[in-house]
This record gives sequence, structure tokens and C-alpha cells, in this order.
Amino acid sequence: MEPHSLKYVITGLIFSMTLLQCRSGSSGPCNFPAMFNFGDSNSDTGGLSAAFGQAPFPNGETYFHVPAGRFSDGRLIIDFIAESFGLPYLNAYLDSVGSNFSHGANFATAGSTIRPQNTTTGASPISLDVQLVQYSDFHRRSPIFNKQGVFDKLLPKKDYFSKALYIFDIGQNDLTAGYKLNLTTEQLKAYVPEVLRQFSASVKRVYDEGGRAFWIHNTGPAGCLPYVLDRFLITAAQVDKYGCGSPFNEVAQYFNKRLKDVVILLRKQLPLAAITYVDVYSVKYTLITQAKKLGFELPLIACCGHGGKYNFNNARRCGKKITVNGKEILIANTCPNPSVRVNWDGIHFTEAANKWIFQQIANGSFSNPPIPLQMACQRMDQDH
Repeated sequence: MEPHSLKYVITGLIFSMTLLQCRSGSSGPCNFPAMFNFGDSNSDTGGLSAAFGQAPFPNGETYFHVPAGRFSDGRLIIDFIAESFGLPYLNAYLDSVGSNFSHGANFATAGSTIRPQNTTTGASPISLDVQLVQYSDFHRRSPIFNKQGVFDKLLPKKDYFSKALYIFDIGQNDLTAGYKLNLTTEQLKAYVPEVLRQFSASVKRVYDEGGRAFWIHNTGPAGCLPYVLDRFLITAAQVDKYGCGSPFNEVAQYFNKRLKDVVILLRKQLPLAAITYVDVYSVKYTLITQAKKLGFELPLIACCGHGGKYNFNNARRCGKKITVNGKEILIANTCPNPSVRVNWDGIHFTEAANKWIFQQIANGSFSNPPIPLQMACQRMDQDH
């Protein structure tokens, strides 16, 4: 049997098993009329750019051909999720220019953390609690304004909020904030429960406002990011056989284990919710460590950057320009072929990598319960 045929067989089996185990009213694929996303730069479609200035070119070069508020050469996982439901790409809630929120909104901003800014050192003041305030305000005011003129075409219908898919992809910056404070691995682990307590409260808040379908990504292998490998002290003994920093990945895995426990508890506390935990870590780690087999190359080297072992310089990030003799020169430019590269700018993934990651998680193979994205509105009995 050909590999791609086997993939379809496995997908079909997962889909069939899901139908048998669902316990909500309908067992068919979901028809989400809208999506609402909370997160950081892994899913930011223009929030930070709207607040503090556009992510510079060559960001956006591959798909949008201009900067599009995303820290990538093209589309993000959240964009491929929207495509899979036939929805337009999510506009950033903070972006007032040309935005249409009739199909949902994106509250994610690059640098965001779960914990409020006075307790971490993330790059964005828009932590998860702030994103929830923005969502609540958006939810409350939309039914008022969508009855007035043009707004009926720009804002979600009232019932969309209960029928929407709510996506969470956040937590990575809470861990890197600890590295910036020179915390040890054990010290980082010690504050994870409080971070996840605040995360749990955020999910409950959306549920209390009528949200029912949740798609929650765990955090990726930070120890394989050029940004982390270049910036933070690491010994040769702490580098695994693939070149990743083991201590950083250990903390990420600990965070993910505790996050999964939180999700399982939330299912018991929120009986009407369908909550899917998605193991993005495993998918990203496989892509990085098996890059050559998967048609990619140089997974630990940034495609867009400037100098150094990992083509990453924190002071000269992707798109950085300098002025020479009165003329601006782009010194942190893109690589010749981003379509075969994994890492875009030292921190984020290329469109090609994002697409591959989406293709792996969409069929439910890395989900708990093992439920496909298209059925994320369905509740299942399995909690393991």
C-alpha cells in the first residue's frame, strides 16, 4: 500500500471511531460559522503589527507578497484551520483597517503570555487576561452594532458565538520569560501550575459566555528554536543528538503534561464543552528532527536572519535594515527557498512547515480525544 493511501485509511478509521464514541446531539462534521483565537506570535495575524507597527518585509513574501501581520513568510497554522472550514482568514481584533469580523476575530498578539505582564517579561502587554477582556467586550457589543447599517456584514451574528470554534495557542512566552530571568529548570517548573491555573480560568470564562467547542494546542519544543539556542547559555552535555537544547524541551514537556491534566479536569467541570487537546509539540519535534526525510533542510537555522551559527542575531532580526551613506539596506534577508526550510526567523516557522504541521494535526492523530478538527464540536467519553 502506498504511504499516502495508508494515511487516508488511518484518517478514515479515526473518523469512524470518533462517530461511535461521540455523545453530543449530532455525530456529523461540525459547521463552524466563526472562529475565535487566543494566543501569541504562533497565531498572531496582525495584532502586534496593528498596535506597534507592521512586521517588516520579507515577512509575508511567499503567500501575501507583502507584510501581513504574521511572523512568517506566509500562512500560519490558524490560517490553514480557517481554510479547512471554508472561512476567511481571521482579522486581528486590534486591526482597524480593512477588517471583517463576521466570521470571528483573532485576539492573539506576538509576545503574549498567559500570566499578566507584571509577572513575566513577554514582549507584549496583551496577556491572555487582556485578550479575554477584549473578547468579552466584542461579544457584548457585537449584537448591538450588527443591527446598524454596514455592521451587519462586519460583525458575527448573535448565535455564532455559541457555535464557534475557540482556539488557544499560548504558553511558550511564559517559559522563555523564565529563561530571561535566569531561572533554573526546577524554578520554571515550579510556576507552571500557577500559569495553568490562569489558563484554566480563561477557558472557563469563555465557557461562561457560551463557548462550547475548544481546540487547545500545547507548546512546542523551544529547545529547538535558533532564538533559544543562540541567546541562552547551554552546555554541550545539554544538547541532544539532533542539536536541540534538552533543558528547554524538558520544561516544555512538563508544561504540556500539566496542560493535558488541566484539559481533562476542565472536561469534567464544563459538561457541555467539547475540549480537544492537540499535541503540537510531537509534530514540531518530528518535523525538526526528521526534516531531511520529510523534504526539508537545515531545521535549526533561520531562513531569514543575519549571521551566527543559527543565522540569528537578536539585534538584527528578520527584516532588519541599516542606513549606509543615507541609503537603507536590508541586512537580515530571506533564504533562497523558504519552501524547504522549517524555521523562518529563529522563532517562528515557515509557511511550508506550518502547512505540514496542520496536515498532521487535522485528522486527530495527535489529539486527545483522538478527534479530527472537522469534528471538534463533538464530545467524547475518552479522557486518557
